Amino acid sequence: MATVNAAEVVEKVRAAFRAGKTRSCEARIRHLKNCQRMMRERRQDFIDALRKDLRKPAFETDGFEILLAENEAVQFLDQVEEWTQPQKVPTNMVTFNKVAYNLWEPLGVSLIIGAWNYPFQLIMEPLLAAIVAGNTAVIKPSELSPATAELFEKVLPEYLDNDCYQVVNGDAAVATALLAQRFDHILYTGNTTVAKIVMAAAAKHLTPLTLELGGKSPCYIDRNSDLEISGRRATWGRFVNCGQTCIAPDYVLCHPILNDKLLEVIRKSIKDFFGADPQKHPDYARIVNKRHFKRISAMLEGQTIAIGGRTDESDLYIEPTVILNPPLNAQCMTDEIFGPILPIHNVNSVEEAIDFINSREKPLALYAFSNNLKTLEKVAHETSSGGFVGNDCLIHAAIESMPFGGVGNSGMGSYHGKFSFEAFSHKKPVLIDKSVWMTEKMQGIRYPPYTERNAAVARWILAKSPKKKGFFSTFLRLTLLGFFIAVVFKFFGMERYIPAALKQ
Repeated sequence: MATVNAAEVVEKVRAAFRAGKTRSCEARIRHLKNCQRMMRERRQDFIDALRKDLRKPAFETDGFEILLAENEAVQFLDQVEEWTQPQKVPTNMVTFNKVAYNLWEPLGVSLIIGAWNYPFQLIMEPLLAAIVAGNTAVIKPSELSPATAELFEKVLPEYLDNDCYQVVNGDAAVATALLAQRFDHILYTGNTTVAKIVMAAAAKHLTPLTLELGGKSPCYIDRNSDLEISGRRATWGRFVNCGQTCIAPDYVLCHPILNDKLLEVIRKSIKDFFGADPQKHPDYARIVNKRHFKRISAMLEGQTIAIGGRTDESDLYIEPTVILNPPLNAQCMTDEIFGPILPIHNVNSVEEAIDFINSREKPLALYAFSNNLKTLEKVAHETSSGGFVGNDCLIHAAIESMPFGGVGNSGMGSYHGKFSFEAFSHKKPVLIDKSVWMTEKMQGIRYPPYTERNAAVARWILAKSPKKKGFFSTFLRLTLLGFFIAVVFKFFGMERYIPAALKQ
């Protein structure tokens, strides 16, 4: 869009939501299937767009972006009817003879602000989440991946109802104009600095947020680990997509005795992945733009470079690089790198590694490699992070049964799989008295004037006892419930409501 009237865009999709164009299960299924068709028919177009934006290999676009979104769509179509059904919940004596259930209802109009590093996945997965939850949405792709953003603006209206789902392209001014509007939910993927701006804008309308941020994700490699596998997997996790992955290992913690062998494994892994000259290899991506190139290149200045270090601004190329023991106040150890640089910081024990991690902001992901399960569990249980993976990197983001999100400085809320449906929905409790003529007498003790007798009965009804398990306790509770009902009927003179057959 050359010019954007943010208020008109939001009002258009809000009117569509109020008209119920996305609420029904049938509408959600139809829109999900249309997204599936778009991903199938436009797959190569998006592969080409990401190649243009990031020099991203087709394998990474297809496997790490499009396929993940397609899998979400398949799961949503399989389970949307089940998820949207009212879920009955148990009642207690206070709610005797009432119908009680939880109902997931759509929040309304969603704003989805995507990121440039995975420009397809980080738009499509939140969009599918908004759809399966029954919302309308305004979609703001990142202007730093312009080919992908323009393709979304072109093709989404061909597959989805433009009244319900609108793509708005533009720079930060456009995003600011959108954030000034009232939304019912905002999902932002990006950095902490911008997240604070998004959160401040949302606060003016008390709009709920899902913030998918990043941070410096540690990777602890234990002395008791398979160093060949540990080093290879950490290398892959760091340098895939040229290091521009929010859950990439941002630095390695290991004992000094491992340095030489680990560097040897990383050096060999880089060559295995990208050849002797990664700049000439078709599977090695590029830095997104010159601003980020200069920011990342500056991190190399004055450091002990153990592997790599070559740069070429004209090609936005930075060689896969390893820095050994940089000062803790160096930029590569204080800021999220978001590029192909891997610092190694030496620690003497797992306890020291844990202390080091806990002294910093909570990361989006935390990785640990060890052949000792207790060591892995120790790291997982004694630290805080958005997610933890033992003996691997990145792959937890592809498991639909696990929430994906950060904690503290690395984010707020989570999504993926059913967690996406829940993030874009409100779980509304519904309680209906189906026979007021009966419960009015039974629950009349709630009304003033209050008496000691009514207070004693109310106390007996409301007091909660510790839960006891086993057949006998269940039988006893049912017996007491029956006795209570009989007493209440007698106490309030309700014998006339008991069927004659039960009096015999």
